[in-house]
Formats: sequence, C-alpha cells, structure tokens
Amino acid sequence: MENAIVTLKKGEGRTVKAGGMWIYDNEIESIMGAFANGDIVTVHDFDGYPMGKGFINENSKIRIRLMTRNVHRNIDRDFLRQRIKDAWEYRKRTVDTGSCRLIFGEADFLPGLVVDKFSDVLVVESLALGIDRFKETIVELLKETLREDGISIRGVYERSDAKVRQNEGMERVKGFLGEPFDTNVEIEENGVRFLVDVKEGQKTGFFLDQKYNRLAIQKLCRDAKVLDCFTHTGSFALNAAIAGAREVIGVDASQTGIDQAIKNAALNHMADKVEFWCRDVFELLPELEKKQERFDVVILDPPAFTKSRNSVKNAVKGYREINLRAMKLVRDGGFLATCSCSHFMTYELFTETLHQAARNVHKRLRQVEFRTQAPDHPILWAAEESYYLKFYIFQVCEER
Repeated sequence: MENAIVTLKKGEGRTVKAGGMWIYDNEIESIMGAFANGDIVTVHDFDGYPMGKGFINENSKIRIRLMTRNVHRNIDRDFLRQRIKDAWEYRKRTVDTGSCRLIFGEADFLPGLVVDKFSDVLVVESLALGIDRFKETIVELLKETLREDGISIRGVYERSDAKVRQNEGMERVKGFLGEPFDTNVEIEENGVRFLVDVKEGQKTGFFLDQKYNRLAIQKLCRDAKVLDCFTHTGSFALNAAIAGAREVIGVDASQTGIDQAIKNAALNHMADKVEFWCRDVFELLPELEKKQERFDVVILDPPAFTKSRNSVKNAVKGYREINLRAMKLVRDGGFLATCSCSHFMTYELFTETLHQAARNVHKRLRQVEFRTQAPDHPILWAAEESYYLKFYIFQVCEER
C-alpha cells in the first residue's frame, strides 16, 4: 500500500529544513490518501519536493515525526536494525557502556523512543504512537545487537508512564516486556555502586546524563565538606565520598529517594561518611545560612523547574533563589556545581540567572568548567529539544 502524501504549506517546514525531525499541525497544507494514526507517511514541500518519511498522529500537535530524509527507504526491520547498530557503535566509542542510554529519541533518528541499559537490564520509554508500533521489534533487535558483543540481557521493563503520552492520545503504561525479573539492578558508575529501581524509580530509574559531570566534581571533593542538594538517590554525594570527601550531606524532599540513597551508601561502605536528610532544599538553605554553616563544595542538581515556555519566569526565580543561597554557603574559594535540566531554561537564560544571583550576594564567580549531558544523550544540532542539560562548576570568591 502506498503511503499517504502530506504536503506542507508554502514557507513552512522551517524546523525540518534546518535539520530537525518535527512537523507541526499548523504547517500542513493537505494530505492525499488514506492513513491511520501511527502510520508512515511521505512528506513533500509545497512544490512537491520530497522531504522524507515519518509517522503521523492527528492527536498530537507534533503531527509528523520524521524517521528518514530518504523517501525511497522502506521503514522495515532492516531499517530499524541499522539505526540500532549505529546507536550502539556510537556508544561503544564515546561512553562506558556498562550502563548508558542506548537510544535517545530524535538524536538517534528513532523519534519518541528512549532506551536505557542498566547493566544487564533494558528500560524502554515510548512517547509517540508511531514508534510504539515498532517497540517490540526494536527490543528484539537491541538484544540481538548486544548479543553479538557477548552481552546477554536478563530482562526488559517498560516505563512509558510519562504524562506526555496523553498528548499523543496514548495511555500511560508500565510493566515487563517479556519474562518478569528482579527490578532492583546493581550498576557501577565512576567506581561507585548504585541500586537502581527500574520499576518505581523516577523516569527510567536513574539519571545517566550526569555521569561525567559527577566524575568532574570528584577532584574538587578530596578532603572537603560537601553539601549535595536534590541528591535523589545519592549519586553526586557518593561520587564526592568515594573521591575522599571528609564529610558529605545529601538532601532531598523525597523519602523514597533518601531511603534508596542510604542503601547506596551502605553498598559502598560509606554509611559513616555520608548523611542523608529528607528536607525541602528551599527551606533548608536559609536555615544553614542562619547557623553560619560553610561548605567547601555545594552541588545543586534540581529537577526541571519548568516544562513549558509559560512557566519560565517562575523557574528563573527558583534557580536564582537556590543559587544565591548556595553561593552564601560556599566558603571563600570553595566551589559551586550547579545545573538546569530544563530544555526551556536556555543556556543564555541560565547563565544570566547565575550572574544575577552572584551580583545579588556580592560574590565573584570563576568558571572552572561548563558541561552538558553525557555523550550517550547526544545533542543533535537543529533538534533543539535534544539539548537540555547545562552544568557549571565555579569557584566562588568574596569580592575583594
């Protein structure tokens, strides 16, 4: 059966022409031929020029997600196998593959799909209707590709329980893909061991995107007193401890996260070196300031304060507030590691917000490093949504 043909309005398709993968509902002039939501369609520019093939969904504002620029390619098992092989070869060259993100949606030319590998377990998150149809085939091909390198996958768990699925007219689902298995998985990162709960943990269970940023703070933490805010399951705190910090406090508002962090500390024989507190960071920082507490290193790894353009103003206030509080808690000449994981908090906006925070508390910032997400979360130029993590390390100095 021939694919339906979607023709764009004149002057539209700017994102796609710049190298992106998305076509929005208001960019389409006409659709010729029959199709069902989730089907592959062929996209033409207003003048008939072929733009590529992708899957369509009339429930979504992102009406079409392109799978290929080549209108002559069949999107079949061989096509998917090649995409997966390319993604795996890239990871083998760029990151430690013990645990890593294997598929990062649009940036791996498999729009709407995320697959994380935690040791011998895969966690799958499918966020678009078209890719959902290929999910089982992709899992099969991933297992096959890894097996060729002697890696045997013990189990696969689906975490397609994100709210954004509802924008695609899909239900939120989670559960085993295949045989059930123990969903607590032990991984190792930068010499630190973690228990990852792939069933109940946030998102896919563990944030792999900060792996090398956590490694970057290790050299600053030797013999240091460290405060790790929004510690989640203790990842920055334990990287600081294993690097030889003399005292580490990890703080998070989630008791579940703190319980997991305590288990992770025990797993690394670090229980005597790291304390975990279940507290709201916004309330705690002013309290520590009042007590005139000072730290050699303060780490801020907050959740995304904004998930849309509309809430950016409030997010700026939140980022400014925690950063200026944190700067006050860093001893003169100590270090601040701070980040934003929101795509809508752009590099420029985040940088300006930090600048304002430093001015407000009369601190001088000396930039040690600027980093982004780990390379297994590649940033595809022109697909803006693939660039989301901004991470700074500063030395914080008193104005002299």
